[in-house]
Amino acid sequence: MRLLRCALLGLVGLAVLAAGIGLYFVVYPNLPEYEAPEALHYLDQWGEADRQTYYYTPQGTQVKGLEYDWFGALERPFSQDRFATPDYLARFGFLVDPAQQPTALNPGNLPVGFARHEDDETGRAYLDVTCAACHTGELRYNGQAVRIDGGAAMHSLASTVPTLRGGSFGQALGMSMAFTYYNPLKFRRFAQRVLGERYERDRAQLRQDFKRVLDRLLGTAYNDWHRGLYPTEEGFGRTDAFGRIANTVFGDALDPANYRVANAPVSYPQVWDIWKFDWVQWNGSAMQPMARNIGEALGVGARLQLMHENGAPITEAERYASGVRVRDLHTLETTLMRLAPPRWPEAILGNIHVEQASRGRALYRENCAHCHDAKPKPVTKRFAPDRDPEWHMPVISTTVVGTDPTTADNIADHRFDLSRLGWTQAELDRLDVRLFGKTSDPLDLTQVSSAKGLAYITAYVEARAYRDAGIRTDERAEFDGFGLPIGVQELRGYKARPLDGIWATPPFLHNGSVPSLFQLLSPVAERQTRFWTGSREYDPRHVGIRTEGFEGGFLLDTSITGNSNRGHEFRAGCRGNGVIGRALAPAERWALVEYLKVLGNPSFESRLKDLPPRPYNPGPACL
Repeated sequence: MRLLRCALLGLVGLAVLAAGIGLYFVVYPNLPEYEAPEALHYLDQWGEADRQTYYYTPQGTQVKGLEYDWFGALERPFSQDRFATPDYLARFGFLVDPAQQPTALNPGNLPVGFARHEDDETGRAYLDVTCAACHTGELRYNGQAVRIDGGAAMHSLASTVPTLRGGSFGQALGMSMAFTYYNPLKFRRFAQRVLGERYERDRAQLRQDFKRVLDRLLGTAYNDWHRGLYPTEEGFGRTDAFGRIANTVFGDALDPANYRVANAPVSYPQVWDIWKFDWVQWNGSAMQPMARNIGEALGVGARLQLMHENGAPITEAERYASGVRVRDLHTLETTLMRLAPPRWPEAILGNIHVEQASRGRALYRENCAHCHDAKPKPVTKRFAPDRDPEWHMPVISTTVVGTDPTTADNIADHRFDLSRLGWTQAELDRLDVRLFGKTSDPLDLTQVSSAKGLAYITAYVEARAYRDAGIRTDERAEFDGFGLPIGVQELRGYKARPLDGIWATPPFLHNGSVPSLFQLLSPVAERQTRFWTGSREYDPRHVGIRTEGFEGGFLLDTSITGNSNRGHEFRAGCRGNGVIGRALAPAERWALVEYLKVLGNPSFESRLKDLPPRPYNPGPACL
């Protein structure tokens, strides 16, 4: 009995110790220190007005109902320092300008992508995380920072699952709110900041409202953890976008039985020239700009209630009401149409070696252009005749390109039960949804793919949002984007894309598993299998991120499911299973890397010598 008691006490002690360690890292997350750059340089991608519109126009999302003023009033758990100070939020990887000050668009002086929106239904102002938060990048070199508008973020926004290393914005925010709610002194200071003269009258109601949002945050963290939904840690600069959107729309809003394991993180893709593509998303599955943006907004937290809290269906007339702001989404989309790819800044990152870049252009035309050159479609072949240009980029099968297939496989294989929505085939046929490669069989609502399910739900949400926003019938084609339908195709592959500005988007491949362009052009055996992310320190020679370990960084391990760095390989031997081209000598790789710094930049392209390329050789196929 005495031995059993000692064993039980030991187990309790270990549990308390583990909980204490976990709490410590959530309260004091293991984050990189923020050091302001000597100077921040904006490239000539668009005008300042467009930049500010993109950074701070809301799209209708909410952080579980967190109000904008609450966010600014929160303190860190064991400090009276504010949570939302630019320097602290920059430690999570969010982008700030050392010289920034509050503006009408950014009254809280928050990082890029943190906007304020007033909800039309409640009149309350919520914290809105916009597309700019994930599609704006920054690089550091020799103390200088270069902002990459439309580039890939390097933040830790997505993760909701507690880890012993901490480091996630969601975890830290949840703990800040928990300590505020349960510490009377903290809550008093918080409430006085938020309410001012209304403190005595409205304090009790504020406490109730605050607890409701805290419960949602903690409930999401518990749900994601105990279901094991996100086993592959995303770290900095990645999220399982498709998986999270599907779990939000099909699981949170409809039926818990629809939750699926999402173990395929992807990097945030660059968005310059996105309006020109006939198909978008990593797997080329979506067509219409508005539907794509509504899906993104729903995944990030736009309000959507498909069922009552007791599981009963909502009436058809009210079912698809959402927080999506279609007028603002249209503003963001049209603003992005003016965004130019970034141009290599020689004064900051170093001069271009013209002779080497000239050799690289010939090598590019031989080895890369057949997949990565933009292919303008003739007017008669365009999905949108008025879109000029309209580019078709091939979706390369995972069996050919050989890169980690988990993202493409999950999108192709996961099925969801949407039968509780009560759709009929005749009803779906009337929607502006076009299924490419569709069989003649009626849709089985108990086994709907994520792409098809999101297409139909966004069609309903879009129609309701247009009606609520007063968008006239004759305006809808413009808001849709070139009058396009909500097109869907389901291919087990990844879309190639033009490489203008590719130098500014490390790490590479869809899952961010290769740190530099030089490694991407090298055989898989020469690529790093583990490297650190979370720093923006740039390597202009290899064209990629620095990979050394640093305090607060995230170690990306390519042996973990979803993280593989294989494929897209140039290697001697037969072609197939990820080998896409002949072996490139080191000198050829250096030349290609030099050219990829300036590809698409007219001022540089005109300076290069026009060396004749060798003809493209598909090589022998493996049997």
